[in-house]
Amino acid sequence: SHKVVDISAINQLIAGSSLTSDIDVPEGHYEQPSMQQTVVPNRNMILLSLAVGYAVSIEASKVYYGAHSGDHAIYPDCRPEFVDKMNAVCAIANYESVEIVTPYLHNSKIEILADGLAMGLSYENTWTCYNGRALACGKCGACQERLEAFAENKVADPLDYE
Repeated sequence: SHKVVDISAINQLIAGSSLTSDIDVPEGHYEQPSMQQTVVPNRNMILLSLAVGYAVSIEASKVYYGAHSGDHAIYPDCRPEFVDKMNAVCAIANYESVEIVTPYLHNSKIEILADGLAMGLSYENTWTCYNGRALACGKCGACQERLEAFAENKVADPLDYE
């Protein structure tokens, strides 16, 4: 079942990112100097730990993680070596081993979107934007990468943008 869990209180512990603090989200395509402002310390380790804990509680043996190749340069916790180490920890952290599965770890968002389109997935209710506004900004790195993926796949993005 779908769960929504409010973990916003954690922002006071992992501040200093434009995603957790009052810092402007950089605009433009992903480039290391500006996009490092969007790195949240240990974000994916924390989220994966929560997901693995939940998996253990419902007796699930796998957690799926959406890391992809476009994130490797900027986000240390999206790199293959991070996933390998997390899998090693998740094999021994509980009495039940949980595997972190990353089907798109070596794929670009362009390839991921092509795969989703081939499966007939709907993208009307997906969200990529780093700004927490009513409409996607179309200017941050995440929006730029999304728009590029739709353009490269010759499909219109169903989201409305500012």
